[in-house]
Amino acid sequence: MANTGIHVGLDVGTTSVKVVVAEYIEGQINIIGVGNAKSEGLNRGIVIDIDKAANTIKRAIAQAEEKSGVQIRKVNVGLPANLLEIEPCEGMIAVSAESKEITDEDVQNVASAAIVRSTPPERQVITLIPREYKVDGFDGIKDPRGMLGVRLDMQGLVFTGPKTIIHNVKKCVEKAGLELGELVITPLALAETVLTDGEKDFGTTLIDMGGGQTTAAVYYDNQLQFTHVEQEGGEFVTKDISVVLNTSIHNAEALKINYGDAYTERTSEDEVFPVEVIGKPEPIKVDERYLSEIIEARMEQIFTKVKHSLANTDALNLPGGVIITGGNAGMPGVTELASEILGTNVHLHVPNHMGLRNPIFSNAISIVEYVATLSDIYRISQFAVTGERFAQTASSTMPRVQFQEPTEVEMTHYEEPVANASDAPKGTNEKLSDKIKGFFSNMFD
Repeated sequence: MANTGIHVGLDVGTTSVKVVVAEYIEGQINIIGVGNAKSEGLNRGIVIDIDKAANTIKRAIAQAEEKSGVQIRKVNVGLPANLLEIEPCEGMIAVSAESKEITDEDVQNVASAAIVRSTPPERQVITLIPREYKVDGFDGIKDPRGMLGVRLDMQGLVFTGPKTIIHNVKKCVEKAGLELGELVITPLALAETVLTDGEKDFGTTLIDMGGGQTTAAVYYDNQLQFTHVEQEGGEFVTKDISVVLNTSIHNAEALKINYGDAYTERTSEDEVFPVEVIGKPEPIKVDERYLSEIIEARMEQIFTKVKHSLANTDALNLPGGVIITGGNAGMPGVTELASEILGTNVHLHVPNHMGLRNPIFSNAISIVEYVATLSDIYRISQFAVTGERFAQTASSTMPRVQFQEPTEVEMTHYEEPVANASDAPKGTNEKLSDKIKGFFSNMFD
């Protein structure tokens, strides 16, 4: 069931903190405000200074409030996939009502039974995704409420993560003076909203290329099955340029955005530009090819490591290929380089919302869209995780003050550019059925 109203998505990234305010009406998302602030207190996607990170969130929220005319009190926050674990779970209860009609309470009770497990003290359950219900042995049921039965079974996936990461994210939101709505696993939201029904069913690998880390997520059989985080991202490319050319980080970032290309083959040694070098009174001349070689070396390393992490799952042989997004994916040449190294079809996802046509906003937009379309069944099951009782609530309590048309967001030096890349055609692989079977069986070995 769609949750009509105003929703706010908060993406706390290594390079920048993004806030998206959206109005969800009749199945349509309308972006009405955006905030974007340079990150402080974060390293490789993880909060390392709560006060600095909270101040960054405040700045981004202030921008979004000014542009949307909405006073923001509650936010839905993305959680990185660092050390995320995905496990199948199942639970069974006897229907409690005298009439034997299944109620919200029964759904919550069976969810609670499904997550009864021995969880290490350093980890905690983040979310529970119901896959199907059985009523007296009849399976394939998505919503059992209102049905008659004696026994209710549920099968699903449970996601757990490090308590430290979860606590620090919540603390930042609290210190920023905000109320936490949904805590959303970012690659889960991204996959649910970016991939088509066919890509989610037959299998696709989604790679989110951020400033501090690169996250690969494998989606198959309409469920997120596997995630891997590589602790390298766009800021590593910037640092490489700074070290090799002996220039400041600020100048290196500007060079990457204005002249950078990740695919050396299509660059030229004839194209030159000035570079301010530390210790020299005059700028030196650097050609486009040399800069591209610096960028390509780091990007090739990132994709090679991602490829190795996916090798055991056969994920790169899934028919959906690879979709890349995130700020670091917007650089020219990234799609071509990724396709060459990964050996599969690769195309770039860029949001199509007016004013936000930049992959740096993919996560924040996905968080909003994911929360706006959450079902009652999910929410009831999630209350079993939080320990609260289910109650119907309005999707938002934030008053609408005024409406402003969204405007193009000003991109500053720490943000990544948008690549003018077209989507690559999607194909299938020989002996696909065998590889998919092997992939799915390996997921939970």
